Amino acid sequence: MSTAATPVWFISGCSSGFGRAVAEQVLARGWRAVVTARRQASVEPLAARHAGNALALALDVTRPEQVRAAVAAAEQRFGGIDVLLNNAGYGYQSSVEEGDEAEIRALFDANVFGLFALTRAVLPIMRRQRRGHVFNITSLAGISGFAASGYYAASKHAVEGWSDALAVECNPLGIRVTCIEPGPFRTDWAGRSLHRTPSSIADYADVVARRMQQTDGHSGRQPGDPQRAARLILELSQHAQPPRNIALGARAVEMGALRLKAKLADIERWAIEGRQTDYDQ
Repeated sequence: MSTAATPVWFISGCSSGFGRAVAEQVLARGWRAVVTARRQASVEPLAARHAGNALALALDVTRPEQVRAAVAAAEQRFGGIDVLLNNAGYGYQSSVEEGDEAEIRALFDANVFGLFALTRAVLPIMRRQRRGHVFNITSLAGISGFAASGYYAASKHAVEGWSDALAVECNPLGIRVTCIEPGPFRTDWAGRSLHRTPSSIADYADVVARRMQQTDGHSGRQPGDPQRAARLILELSQHAQPPRNIALGARAVEMGALRLKAKLADIERWAIEGRQTDYDQ
């Protein structure tokens, strides 16, 4: 059975990046983990090193039958799920105007609808337990949009708003919700995990195309350390009052705060006019 001493984690997207770092540290502590990836072979060596505490499964979150089967297998093996880490997903760069319809829909299937489906499958288990913690890896892009990342930012903003509603519904049931909002971290996001529609419109050359070049130039030199981030996520899972949102990395903390302060300033500046749109009492 699931216990507080050896919590059971279910982690999507464990082949690399945050998912892999968290899975390694969960298992190193003697906790239990369901480690999943589109290619099961990419997580089997990790599970083999912790055979008693790990279950490796193939999971493409865009395939509902795999979602249901993976959650059922996790419950059968470990008796419950204490922590869900929604990490599966990828990046996409294009100008808003040049975004490819098929790429945009595939992005939302993975980053948004797949995350929704996996969480829905896990929630009945957490409700029965009257405890649980859902971590959603969003992004600094879930707070602020950037040139060349409009559709990626939209997918992360969707998860942020959905998480607000989930927290209100589930907090009374003992289920906590935390959005993890990383800035630039030294993962393979800019390599294997980034799709792109190149910008060919001259009017966007100084904004969109340059942004893509900067992404390429910084790959492998990002300041964020995935292992340090993983340690913090594990600490938050044990915290009595975990945050609803946490920005990771100096850039995310600073730029996220600036964007939210600017939004608040607009609301306050136009508060009188905004209130005047109500009916007269």
